[in-house]
Amino acid sequence: MDPRALPPRLVIDPSLHPEISVELRSSPHILRQARSGARMDTTRNPALLFALPAFLMLVYMLTGWAGLWVVGMGVGLIVLIRWMAMDSTYRSTKRRLRLAREHANQYILPEDLDYPCQQLLRRAQNAVEAIMASAVHKAGLIDSIENQVSLPEEIWQIATRLRKLSSMHAEHGKIIPRELPPGMEDAFKPYTSALDAAWTSLSQRVRHLEKYAKQVLKADKVYHAHTRLEKLAAKTPEYQQLIAETVRDELAHERIRELSDQAAHVRKLFEESILQARQAAGELLRSPLT
Repeated sequence: MDPRALPPRLVIDPSLHPEISVELRSSPHILRQARSGARMDTTRNPALLFALPAFLMLVYMLTGWAGLWVVGMGVGLIVLIRWMAMDSTYRSTKRRLRLAREHANQYILPEDLDYPCQQLLRRAQNAVEAIMASAVHKAGLIDSIENQVSLPEEIWQIATRLRKLSSMHAEHGKIIPRELPPGMEDAFKPYTSALDAAWTSLSQRVRHLEKYAKQVLKADKVYHAHTRLEKLAAKTPEYQQLIAETVRDELAHERIRELSDQAAHVRKLFEESILQARQAAGELLRSPLT
């Protein structure tokens, strides 16, 4: 399946405290419960109130008081352990649900967006993921610190605007009648145009991210070639000696010069690709989405 066709991932406000962010990210189903307003189910199965006494009565009839005491202790211990485990789970779920409700405006679920907005957010996330996973980013050859701060914020800003746009799209569709009376089209057109302008702006922003990612991936390919060339460069004397020993002097000098020229050419390509990636980042980050 094309990754671009997948739904977007959960987005959390990067300004949120890391501990809270980890809690929210670990329980997306809890976030969905909080978003839908669902309550925790605290009901218990009433059949247990009748089944347990009946079971103990049967044990008493078969084994007497001694057997009843042993079985009762065992059942009591099992019930206690089970209750403690359920109580711990209940308290943990309750705490996470409370956090999800308190920070309801600081995370965005895929279902918060309509389908076109989901796809646009996914494209933005894919671009950022490609940048952060690149070798040149990990090696610090592009502004890694700036990427780690600015790119999550960029995704958050895009996601929040897409959520608002999705909501307004839905509202717009309910208000605008399918068939407008003659002469009324122009009265509704500015509102439709405003939504279209917002969509165009966000789409352009995502294309800038994708352009940056494309330049980074290009730099990555040259970087890998460059690192291999560096390994070969360490063996240049061996290659030079091989050529000198096997060909005529004038041809040997030409081949040795080609080795040096090729190394310089690849190094130049690498430097240019890194420069282009930095320029793409600069164009993106100089015009923050506000």
